[in-house]
Amino acid sequence: SRSSVIQCKPGGNCPSRHRGMTRQLSPLSVAEDSAAPILELQNRSPSGICRHSRVERQSRSGEEGTQTHTESSSQEAEGQTRCQSCTSTFLKIIWRFLIILSVSSSWVGTTQFVKITYETFDCPFFMTWFSTNWNIMVFPIYYSGHLATAQEKQSPIKKIRECSRIFGEDGLTLKLFLKRTAPFSILWTLTNYLYLLALKKLTATDVSALFCCNKAFVFLLSWIVLKDRFMGARIVAAIMAITGIVMMAYADGFQGDSIIGVAYAVGSASTSALYKVLFKMFLGSANFGEAAHFVSTLGFFNLIFISVTPIILYFTKVEYWSPFSAVPWGYLCGVAGLWLAFNILVNVGVVLTYPILISIGTVLSVPGNAAVDLLKHKMIFSVVRLGATIIICIGFLLMLLPEEWDEITLRFINSLKEKKSEDHADDITDSSVHTRSRSRANGTVSIPLA
Repeated sequence: SRSSVIQCKPGGNCPSRHRGMTRQLSPLSVAEDSAAPILELQNRSPSGICRHSRVERQSRSGEEGTQTHTESSSQEAEGQTRCQSCTSTFLKIIWRFLIILSVSSSWVGTTQFVKITYETFDCPFFMTWFSTNWNIMVFPIYYSGHLATAQEKQSPIKKIRECSRIFGEDGLTLKLFLKRTAPFSILWTLTNYLYLLALKKLTATDVSALFCCNKAFVFLLSWIVLKDRFMGARIVAAIMAITGIVMMAYADGFQGDSIIGVAYAVGSASTSALYKVLFKMFLGSANFGEAAHFVSTLGFFNLIFISVTPIILYFTKVEYWSPFSAVPWGYLCGVAGLWLAFNILVNVGVVLTYPILISIGTVLSVPGNAAVDLLKHKMIFSVVRLGATIIICIGFLLMLLPEEWDEITLRFINSLKEKKSEDHADDITDSSVHTRSRSRANGTVSIPLA
């Protein structure tokens, strides 16, 4: 079919009817017109620009504005998420730093309070017994924290039964109380008693440094008894600890109170290591509630069965004080309170943070005691003692290496090598691109003519 179309001029009115349009229709022309229109007229403005294109531009600009707003909102959300993550990381760092500082300061305070108490009250076993009795308060403190923080609060009897599973499925019976608590109570008392005896012979810095050797003894006993994994770095740390002990004993020529004090401190570290290895062997790992229940049980055992020992020492005049009022109860309560705080912080810190942080807090007590001895007591450290202390502390830090430290170190070195190779390849690529751009600017590249 043939058709003539009248185009609308700019500024003109299109006729409503197609005047002057001559069409010769075939029988299929009606169907074709209904299925696909041949002509689509667009209204134009007087300037000749289609309104349809303007509407499309407005819609496109609206879509671009929406996308820009979405991107800006997503960037703001990412910024808020990053700020929240940075704040939480900063708070975690502050929390861990406070735990390390609290552990170190409580142990330094305990050691210094013992040295002050010795000036007026020379009864180390009575101080050990009196301080151990305060362990009874560990579980009540834990239960108070449970009542303050837990959503589902439990009764004291139910909580005690739940935490007593550390002794077995049947809980704490009289047989288990005597069988499991007695050896640990004796080791606990020996550890503290030998530590206090060492403080009578040596300075607080020397004793705290020698006590850090317990980490090496724990490794050796675990390797021999528990068949733990062999690690060369920890063997080196154990050798360094033994070297530091020998140097500490040699500082005064293997004679006098120095060698006796070193023997007491090493004995305290050994019994502490034996306590930890036996605890891991028979009782395994424990949460904070079970550890609090066990420490309180040790306090009860000490009060019931070991109370006879200071009485015997008193009447045999091994540890004798003439008037009862001469006992410095303030210093004794200070020693017991700081010792209790140290035990609670150790148990809480192991549960809430990493155990390595507790170990770092313990080893930081050595420079803490050194600062107090230097500023308050005007101690002068010899080169041999200072070297022995440094060697023992380095060995203690080597003990803190994880078991897979060698694999982790190799992965880190390989990642650094890969990163350097990638950076080198990027530098080569950038230099080649820069060279090509310069050569093109200088006209050295031939452009083929069409």
